[in-house]
Amino acid sequence: MYRGDYLNRRKRTEILIKGNPNIAEKLALEIESSYKVSIIQEPEYCLVMVKMRETAQRSLFYLGEVLATETKVQILDKIGIGIVNDNKPELSYWLAVIDAAYSAKLAEIKTWGDILQKEEQKINEERLIKESKILMTKVNFDTMDV
Repeated sequence: MYRGDYLNRRKRTEILIKGNPNIAEKLALEIESSYKVSIIQEPEYCLVMVKMRETAQRSLFYLGEVLATETKVQILDKIGIGIVNDNKPELSYWLAVIDAAYSAKLAEIKTWGDILQKEEQKINEERLIKESKILMTKVNFDTMDV
């Protein structure tokens, strides 16, 4: 059993962004049907600085800016934020609703853990398939006769 409150915000958001967007929509609609969702900030575009770590000196630097969509909502007295890269206002809104649901510790989140775990497994399986296809094309220079 995968507890809904086990996932931290970062992991939960990563799964919802990389996974099937229908999952985020379904979870958000589940909350909307039972609670009043107040939009504090409509989905709007913003620029986010991308930080990178230089490996030799281990220092941080800003690689550049990325277009993102940000939304803020309120459920009960808790605020939820949804930020996603590119122009995706619906996904940004759904992420904000889900974030607010977790912040408010609503009863519905207890059943979401299993859904998110299954989606995470699917994402990992797809990643492994993609990586194996890439590795099949890798050239091993150690075994090449010259």
